[in-house]
Amino acid sequence: MKIEIWSDIMCPFCYIGKRQLETALAKFPENQFEIEWKSFQLDPTITPQSGKDVYTFLAERKGMSLEQSKEMHKGVAERAKSVGLDYNFDKAVISNSLEAHRIIQLAKTKKLGDEMEEIFFKAYFTEGRDLNDGPTLIELGEKAGLDKNEILEVLQNENLFLKDVERDITEAQEIGVQGVPFFVFDRKYAISGAQPVEAFVNTLNEVLK
Repeated sequence: MKIEIWSDIMCPFCYIGKRQLETALAKFPENQFEIEWKSFQLDPTITPQSGKDVYTFLAERKGMSLEQSKEMHKGVAERAKSVGLDYNFDKAVISNSLEAHRIIQLAKTKKLGDEMEEIFFKAYFTEGRDLNDGPTLIELGEKAGLDKNEILEVLQNENLFLKDVERDITEAQEIGVQGVPFFVFDRKYAISGAQPVEAFVNTLNEVLK
């Protein structure tokens, strides 16, 4: 079974959804699932926000108070904790995810897409790493098993893997993806959002039938 996942590493529900899916997959025999990560940008217009924390950034973007933003983030962090994830929004560095997506596309050519996604998610939500910083991206890419020179080549050539990212985003629009995470199973069934484990298990059983 092929499972395609449209995701953005700046999306807190995408990391939660990844864990929910993994928990569901653990209930089935191994080696029958092929997972392909697809690029998606929740906000391609984001620029580095010097000194601005995520609470202020979201409050300004959504037209809400700082307290409302903090409460919203607190709720998301609690939900993440329920699936074993540790979100540190106090440390999060706002950045555009395009460079990271291009490196994920490189990782996919080495069958390291899942490893790269996990490392980037943890770096952003737990460790407070800056995913627009070149040396950080090189370090994290090497941690996933990528070659340093190949990562450097991607970072130095802004066109490398750009079409792959754009193709994923266009494909998402064509099949009606409104938000991420979005999971497609053998192009027959789809799940939108970080649904409970049971929802994934039920869908997997339906497709396997």
